[in-house]
Amino acid sequence: MVVRAVRCLYVDLDGTLLGPGASLLRGSNGAFSGLGVRALEACSRAGAEVVLYSGRKQSSVFEAARLIGSSAYIFELGCGLVIDDELEWLTGGVVPSAERSTIFDQIAASGAPALLLERYAGALEYHTPWSIGREVSHLFRGSVDLDEVGLLLAARGLEWLRLVDNGVVREHAEQMPGLAIVHAYHLVPAVASKARAVARHMQARGYVPAECIAVGDSREDVDTADVVDRFWLVANALERDPALATEVSGRAHIRIAGEPYGAGVYEAVVTTLAEGSARRRA
Repeated sequence: MVVRAVRCLYVDLDGTLLGPGASLLRGSNGAFSGLGVRALEACSRAGAEVVLYSGRKQSSVFEAARLIGSSAYIFELGCGLVIDDELEWLTGGVVPSAERSTIFDQIAASGAPALLLERYAGALEYHTPWSIGREVSHLFRGSVDLDEVGLLLAARGLEWLRLVDNGVVREHAEQMPGLAIVHAYHLVPAVASKARAVARHMQARGYVPAECIAVGDSREDVDTADVVDRFWLVANALERDPALATEVSGRAHIRIAGEPYGAGVYEAVVTTLAEGSARRRA
């Protein structure tokens, strides 16, 4: 079997492919940069599929995928996977239905969001306006101890849910000025994850780990390293959350890009392609 250097790139949107202001054409310090587009072009030339994986809601990721010409995408932190217009929920037995309404509504009915907002008042709040109109996850911003949250949920019989750190919120100074660092958190069914969604897409397409790479900027993205050949962390992730450097140090299959945002994605793609070419020549 011939293994290509890259058959698929899994790439996060905000803080990764998209620069400041969620712009595909902005890089470090908001300066114009086309390197994110060049990364996509490099994938196209190499015959590699590009799959967006994001914490955004489905409609938003759909529009981004359509913009770049991608036929598959992962939304709400791996809760949903769309391949060639076919939607698959990756939320275990928690699925939307006419009787049970949306997964978002089912999570709300469990009392978990109200519990967290009450227990962590001042340290956790809904991440408006992006928390509005979601199908699955309850999206918060703040700063909490995830281990402590896990114990709290379990103690209330809510172990079927987990709170996930999806990276540092850039505009934290205006949103929650009392906190030094503000993270975006998603409350999702415990079985759901970006890594699980990536693995499911690979299975559906017939890809093997050696042919796939992923690029992101958060702890949830980092876990994708367990299912692909190489995970790349863009440089701006460490600028916003320096503790990440220690957490990923020594972990197999993880590399840190020297460049931020789309430039870091471009670095990941061209480096992987170049190293693959070098291996074939050897």
